[in-house]
Amino acid sequence: MEFLGQIGSFIMTPLYYAVSAVLVAWHELWGSVFGPESGVSWALSIIGLTLVIRALLIPLFVKQIKSSRNMQLLQPKVKELQKKYGHDRERLTQETMALYKDTGTNPFSSCLPLIVQMPIFLALFRLIDQAAKKGNGHGFLSDERAIQLKEAKLFGGKIASTFLKADTTTVQVIAIVLVIAMTATTFLTQRQLMSKNMPDDALTGPYAQQQKLLLYVLPLVFAVGGIAFPIGVLLYWTTSNLWTMGQQFYVIRNNPAPNTEAFRAKEKRDAEKAKAKGLPTASGVTVVEDVVEERRPAARQQPKKQTRQQRRTQAPKNPSPSSDSTDQGEVN
Repeated sequence: MEFLGQIGSFIMTPLYYAVSAVLVAWHELWGSVFGPESGVSWALSIIGLTLVIRALLIPLFVKQIKSSRNMQLLQPKVKELQKKYGHDRERLTQETMALYKDTGTNPFSSCLPLIVQMPIFLALFRLIDQAAKKGNGHGFLSDERAIQLKEAKLFGGKIASTFLKADTTTVQVIAIVLVIAMTATTFLTQRQLMSKNMPDDALTGPYAQQQKLLLYVLPLVFAVGGIAFPIGVLLYWTTSNLWTMGQQFYVIRNNPAPNTEAFRAKEKRDAEKAKAKGLPTASGVTVVEDVVEERRPAARQQPKKQTRQQRRTQAPKNPSPSSDSTDQGEVN
């Protein structure tokens, strides 16, 4: 056990310094505005820490989206393999993994941001927990700041308190509200991906089962475990979920997977924009016919046929000499 404790300390110590450095930097900013002991300054510092971490995880999020999109597009081929090798589970697994390898798809990439965030989540949990229990700081969080964090209050409840160890009803109410918010945003984040950016044929099969498992199990895990999290940690995870929802909304809206509800919605928006500007659609047919009509040259009117007598009547009164000789030639 001592050996495992040393390994854990070796892994977590750098995270303590990294997380505490960002947290203290934000607290320097907000503490100068609201006061270093204010709960508002510590709450905003935790939110700032969340935004910094999520910004750093953007490359992983992009990789996750690309992998999820490839997984969706490969579902018809995966179903073909299931029909072909359904009787041989080992061969089916080999062929499926070979397909993923050939297309550069990692079926576990959808969990990457969550996996990377968990050690950071645990480091923040440990920082707040130790500050609440002993007033001890870790990393760049000094003992003085740890005591400030321990006593800081938000809406009348201490940020370092948990639902299970709450000393007032106010803390329990705040914790329950944040647990519900964390659980709901976790569910809605996964639901947003499945309902808007997955084709119909991808909603069945192993990948769909994996997504459905995450959809219902993750919120349940956070709901049960959330009652043991300090209010500050609940604030971190809820903010992180809101960031994910906004990020997914932007990606799904602007770069949806083919044959999905989001893809059809984007096609409709693009067609409406083209119609408003009078530009050709994807099929090459001009949307606004009135504009085309205005640009066409007017049809040239052909002169009506006239008799010789009518032409003489319309001739100038003082014809030129050449005109007189022409008329005389015609009479003769």
